[in-house]
Amino acid sequence: MKLACYLEDEKPRLGVYTEDGIIAVTGALADTYPSIRAVIEKNGFADIADWAEGRDVDIGLEDAHYLPPLHDAEKVICVGVNYPKRHPVHGDMPPPENISLFNKWEGALVGHLQPLILPPGEAAQTFDYEGELVLVIGRECRAVAKEDAFDVIAGYTIMDDGSVRGWQKHSVPAGKNFTGSGASGPCFVTADEIDDPFKIRLSTRLNGEEVQSATPDDMIFDIPTIINYVSTIGHLKPGDIIATGSPSGSGGSRQPQRFLVPGDELEIEWSGIGCLKNKVCRMIGSLLPDVQEKVLYT
Repeated sequence: MKLACYLEDEKPRLGVYTEDGIIAVTGALADTYPSIRAVIEKNGFADIADWAEGRDVDIGLEDAHYLPPLHDAEKVICVGVNYPKRHPVHGDMPPPENISLFNKWEGALVGHLQPLILPPGEAAQTFDYEGELVLVIGRECRAVAKEDAFDVIAGYTIMDDGSVRGWQKHSVPAGKNFTGSGASGPCFVTADEIDDPFKIRLSTRLNGEEVQSATPDDMIFDIPTIINYVSTIGHLKPGDIIATGSPSGSGGSRQPQRFLVPGDELEIEWSGIGCLKNKVCRMIGSLLPDVQEKVLYT
């Protein structure tokens, strides 16, 4: 099953994401399951599937105002430097011995088809993209053994870990949390839809040209290792998300470097999950994250 979240009348809504469009979850079911996080917390997948069977779509796939699928996640955890590559800030360096982590702030991510916001001032000169696989936690857990890691994963989604490399030199959080610099979507897919999560393939395309290609098999720290490491630090809860790092091919890793400019169109596709699409735009005026649809872009 695939689920999506979107805005309608300035309120978050839940829908079943199909190849033909989105089936809007309505009525009492919408009250019970207002978000994907709520579906995960209450294990409501069977309820949603039974309700949606045989229903027509309500919204075209290109017509929704998408939110990040886990827009209300309590934790947005990201793994840094998890594929062999030239580091986008520090250049050639040995692979890490330990997992490094950082968090995404509220407002740093937009939804599918929403504008990626060019950072203001000099920060715009090093605005970069990173296609990543995202793990979505399915139940509360702590100190999960590697062999049990997939038991706590409810499903997957996609992230563009938007990065401002010049500010990343100041600190990782500074470079990773510019408002609207990253994206997530288009949907959440349940784990049972992915036969072998080690073999799904990433294809990141910039203006139609493939710039990243990899599978989770290429990771330095694999999915079970990530789950074990993060859950050893603290409790994970339903709907928490973990972005697993980005392979070679981001703009900062390329020689010569290639950073994003207004008008660039970015597509991040993971086989079996979907394709996250966003266009880089320059903001006009002030951004209010809760009313992004009212802001003007060029």
